[in-house]
Amino acid sequence: MLEISLPSDQPFQLLILLILGHFLADFPLQGDRMAVEKCPGNDVVLDWRWWLSAHAATHGFVVALLTGVPVLGLAETFFHAAIDYGKCRFRYTLIVDQLMHWGCKLVWVMLLTNWS
Repeated sequence: MLEISLPSDQPFQLLILLILGHFLADFPLQGDRMAVEKCPGNDVVLDWRWWLSAHAATHGFVVALLTGVPVLGLAETFFHAAIDYGKCRFRYTLIVDQLMHWGCKLVWVMLLTNWS
C-alpha cells in the first residue's frame, strides 16, 4: 500500500497536489469520447451513466491516493459526478465547472488539516 504522509501543518501543499491530480484526471485521463458521452443523450458506445461513473471514480481514486483516505475518494466520486452531470444538464461554463471542483478540493483539505 502506498503511504503518503502529509502533515496537517502543510494544507497548501495538499491543495496543490489535489488540484494537480484533478487536472490529470480531468484532461489527459479523460478521453474525448468520455468527455462527450458522459452527458445524457450524447452516449453512443456505452450508456452515459457508465462514462460518468468511470470518470468520477478516476477522480475519487486520485483523491483517495493523494490523501490516503478512501472515504474521501468516495465523496469526491459522488460530488464530481454531481458537478459534471450539472454541467451537462445546465450547461454552465468550463470555469464554473472547474471552480466547483476546486472548491471540493478546498473542503477536503479543510477536513484533513488544521487549515480553517
